[in-house]
Amino acid sequence: MQIKILDGKNLAQIAEVEIQNQVQALLNQGIVPTLATVLVGVDPASATYVKMKQNACARLGMKSIALELSLKTTTQELLDQIEQLNNDSGVHGILLQHPVPSQIDERACFDAITVEKDVDGVTCLGFGKMTMGEEAYGSCTPAGIMRMLEHYQIEISGKNAAVVGRSPILGKPMAMMLLNKNATVTICHSRTKDLQSIVQQADILVGAVGVPKLIKSNWIKKGAVVIDAGYHPAEKCGDVDLDGIDEIASAYTPVPGGVGPMTINTLILNTLIAAEKTI
Repeated sequence: MQIKILDGKNLAQIAEVEIQNQVQALLNQGIVPTLATVLVGVDPASATYVKMKQNACARLGMKSIALELSLKTTTQELLDQIEQLNNDSGVHGILLQHPVPSQIDERACFDAITVEKDVDGVTCLGFGKMTMGEEAYGSCTPAGIMRMLEHYQIEISGKNAAVVGRSPILGKPMAMMLLNKNATVTICHSRTKDLQSIVQQADILVGAVGVPKLIKSNWIKKGAVVIDAGYHPAEKCGDVDLDGIDEIASAYTPVPGGVGPMTINTLILNTLIAAEKTI
């Protein structure tokens, strides 16, 4: 069996060439694709993620506007900032970095982002539209995974898929995207009983639960496609124990270098598309 390594880093680099060409075409028309990033507080990991997204914009000729708000910011103050960005015709995409400080109603602030600028796919309206097969920006990590599966010609229709994780911006939209491509989907989580038996039946397995090596390699079905959307820098691993995966899976994402680069690339692509729609 020839195993496929689903190399997200390489795919993102390939995609950047085309994105750069499309950005240049917009620049020639006087349109500068612009992403506004909103960071509340001083969480180091969040600051790093935001910086990576800003660097990607700069690399591709796009503009990023960085709003850094105080740790003591209130829900209303954040809503006011989002409303200003909604009304700014020069801003094409808005990213509110998760998580926000505990005093803020994160869901209310996510949903305040107009759906046309919801390039990170975090609003309830965007999720609903995506689920119903209408045009919307899907959450960037699952949308990036779907782009990888398409690029590497992984068959989805008719397959049994297990998504381990149910977060609003990863597990739930991932399950809906696979369902829309005619997979039979089981959503699992921390309270799922006998998780091992469900994983063993999965032709496509997505680890998105946020627990290091929760999913054991000996649970995985022979020939399965394994997508590990987790990353734990301290443990240097994802949510799936990839020991011996070459002997088990037909395809898998490495950690790091698999899902992560496609998340940022999808955010940038969505911002480009949002800018193109203003023409």
